[in-house]
Amino acid sequence: QEDLVESGGELVQPGGSLRLSCAASGNIFSIAAMGWYRQAPGKQRELVATITSGGRTNYADSVKGRFTVTRNNFNNTTWLQMNRLKPDDTAVYYCWANGATMTPVERYGADFWGKGTLVTVSS
Repeated sequence: QEDLVESGGELVQPGGSLRLSCAASGNIFSIAAMGWYRQAPGKQRELVATITSGGRTNYADSVKGRFTVTRNNFNNTTWLQMNRLKPDDTAVYYCWANGATMTPVERYGADFWGKGTLVTVSS
């Protein structure tokens, strides 16, 4: 069972919008924060946006005012609404969560990652 499962990545034209979704498996609990990172070809993975269980958000400067991260604490799901997309936003987007698990071993304050979903912004 995958820890985090993303969906929503696809090809979109510049200026368009896209919404990514990510759901945590039942193996993860006490999630302090969730969010999104991305990795463009030839570049390092970078933070896009995160949100705590209390609703505090953090955004990369490059996406402020265009992207919005939200979260449902009840079912441990997070979304990334991306508006006014640019070609520079093209990347594999990874869901991230910091929480606890008992599987396969007990861990607290652990980082979990999804497999990624590809977003391509091109005309």
